[in-house]
Amino acid sequence: MKFLSTILILLVSLSNISAQEGNRKITVTVVNATSSEGTVKFALSDKENFLIGKYIQTKQAKIEKGTSVVVFENVPAGEYAITCFHDKNDNGKMDFQPNGMPIEDYGASNNVMNFGPPRYDDAKFTITNKDVSLAIKF
Repeated sequence: MKFLSTILILLVSLSNISAQEGNRKITVTVVNATSSEGTVKFALSDKENFLIGKYIQTKQAKIEKGTSVVVFENVPAGEYAITCFHDKNDNGKMDFQPNGMPIEDYGASNNVMNFGPPRYDDAKFTITNKDVSLAIKF
């Protein structure tokens, strides 16, 4: 009986450690939205899924006083990037002009903006054993 109790305690302890290891949060704040119309859509990606529509997690948030905040939860340690856009008309997609230029504001983690879409290598960041907070500018 004592042996069984010891095994049970060990298993419960290991499951708690595993839950804590995968329970990281990424708090993302857009800090300069130009209006409160619509929402901001956020996507958490790894390198394999960056900008192809298969995201690890997606979130959306309203805009208040130029700021929009989301929290991605239960994110395992690893390398990620976040992209977001201001969906002003709430149609669920980023809108473009006929020449391919975006109509709606967008941004990515690390705030490196080049001509063209964000690049994973510019936007990537690493999560280890701590929660992460990021600010994104459009």
